Amino acid sequence: MPEFKLQSWHAVAPGLETLACWRSWLEHPVPLDADLPKAALKQIPPLMRRRFTAPGRCAAAAALPLLQEADQVPAVFASRHGDTHLTLSLLEEVAEQQPMSPTGFSLAVHNAVSGLLSIARKDVSEVTAIAAMDCLLPLALLEAATRLQDHPQVLCVLYDVPLPELYRPFVSGEPFPFALAMLLSRDEGEPISLELLSGRQQQQQGSTDDLINMMRFLCGMGDSANFPSQTGSCWQLCRV
Repeated sequence: MPEFKLQSWHAVAPGLETLACWRSWLEHPVPLDADLPKAALKQIPPLMRRRFTAPGRCAAAAALPLLQEADQVPAVFASRHGDTHLTLSLLEEVAEQQPMSPTGFSLAVHNAVSGLLSIARKDVSEVTAIAAMDCLLPLALLEAATRLQDHPQVLCVLYDVPLPELYRPFVSGEPFPFALAMLLSRDEGEPISLELLSGRQQQQQGSTDDLINMMRFLCGMGDSANFPSQTGSCWQLCRV
């Protein structure tokens, strides 16, 4: 059962960037815009800033406030779909027998966001980019928590944007862009445990949306959060 300390967190979605805003929305949810306002990202040089697509802007807007006083921090970046809009545009170029943009290709790979942010911050720490269709959030936390064996702090960033219309009939996704950044620590912060429960142990409670469950947990609206798996087991996050 991995245990770690949550030193700080920051989440962004359209109109939601503070704890008070998130709590209010979770208590009285309303539809959110499909587009996140363009983050200023003033910490990033203008030439580099232009290379950030929508998923990158989301991830950077969530992560940078946690890294203002940090120098070198290893990180885990997790996205279920990655930049599908950019990938789709590249596939359409191929279908039309047009030359593929080298810049577009380099920004469409799954570790592009983490790479751009590392370059912008001049942070040479190790970075991992992962994807999962099932239980992405607890698996990202598990990956980050294991890194605490070798590092005092680890940044964990989850982000996604709505899928292009072409893909929506075939797979679910969040209807709005979001990013959640968490700074995990060995020594500072709130003690948290992550446990994989069997089918008999799990308690199916609340929403089946992993992001909603996590935000309720982070906003102090529950002492635990469950993340059911398609295999019948369940990941549970608890305050220790």
